[in-house]
Amino acid sequence: MISAFFRKLRLVLTDSTLRARILFILGAFVLFRFLAAIPVPGINRDALEAFFLNNQFFGLLNIFSGGGFSNLSLVMLGVGPYITASIIMQLSTILFPKVKALYSEEGEAGRAKFTAWGRYLTVPIAVTQGIAFLTLLQNSGIIAPLSSLEFATNVLLIAAGSMLLMWIGELITEFGIGNGVSLIIFAGIAAGLPTGLAQAIFTATAADIPAYLGFAAIGIAVIYAVVSVSEAERSVPIAYARQVRGVATSSAGASTYLPIRLLQAGVIPIIFALSLLLLPQMILAGIISLGFPAFQGAFDWYTAFSANPWAYGAAYFALVVMFTFFYTSITFEPKRVADNLQKGGAFVPGVRPGPETERYIANVVARVTFPGALFLGAVAVIPFVVQGITGISSLVIGGTALLIAVQVVLDLIRKIDAQLSLREY
Repeated sequence: MISAFFRKLRLVLTDSTLRARILFILGAFVLFRFLAAIPVPGINRDALEAFFLNNQFFGLLNIFSGGGFSNLSLVMLGVGPYITASIIMQLSTILFPKVKALYSEEGEAGRAKFTAWGRYLTVPIAVTQGIAFLTLLQNSGIIAPLSSLEFATNVLLIAAGSMLLMWIGELITEFGIGNGVSLIIFAGIAAGLPTGLAQAIFTATAADIPAYLGFAAIGIAVIYAVVSVSEAERSVPIAYARQVRGVATSSAGASTYLPIRLLQAGVIPIIFALSLLLLPQMILAGIISLGFPAFQGAFDWYTAFSANPWAYGAAYFALVVMFTFFYTSITFEPKRVADNLQKGGAFVPGVRPGPETERYIANVVARVTFPGALFLGAVAVIPFVVQGITGISSLVIGGTALLIAVQVVLDLIRKIDAQLSLREY
């Protein structure tokens, strides 16, 4: 295993294209961390630290900002608005048949237009969130009162920072390796890891040590389980027709297999589920801060709901399972796979090409995705279960960040392996 690792590392370092892609990702990370270090003017540091210490909601939100929210940087919204816009666009494929046709049936041009709509939708979401958060932070005494011009300028800067991160993420996807948005979130988690560990060590009391040791043991077990399940797949046998005196026959001339992974959707369901859970509290906090106290009751109810690890964890589990099926159905299309097999002269032994192959592959994907979705949902709520038992809310943030980081790293390794396989053959 060690020799294989060093062999792959040598291939990565000696391949100019792969090396350039990895260097591009690292350069994008440096730019992102530079932007995350530039705060908006007039921050009260003591009030900011107390605000995050007593608010689990904003601690979770800080994950999606890549750590930029914890110091109220220009990229404090992170890729959150883009993720929200992506969720809205993906859900619109269910609600609006024309949008689904655009995404599924119009090829690359349709997908490009679909992606562009998501970018346009990100702008008003980023502006709205910027207004809501700045108002909330002013009312909380975390930033000094701003004039109308200063307020508008800061909103534009914050929205522009979010759009810039969206652009950087798309550049990483195009010119780097892996999903750019996920990698930006990972970069923020990795950057905050030393500080988080130091804070946990120096603030822990003797009574907290058993809980932290237990959480560390659970974390190691979860990482092992996630790695194992992420590599698990169902292999659908594929055969190719052979030529006999110029006539194609249905007997297999060559065979291979179609791999269908248990966690086909990767880390996206967790990111989408958390974003959707954070959205109501974010909206209500913004509305109240803008001077609508009538929504205070709804905000208090949702705050109490989010503070209950069992209720919040159950909702989180259900959303992760739902988004796993939903995202898999969007990214893995049995009809397209069946059509490509038929065009390439391939078939599943014992299954007629065309619609029957499509139904067969769809059934396999559904059966494989079901246990994968349950596993991902169960793993996602482990931090909430630990919080319910120990009462330590910081473990939720750390556990969620750990899970996202592990999934992103596994996806990145898988993409690098795919690039290496293409070059070896």
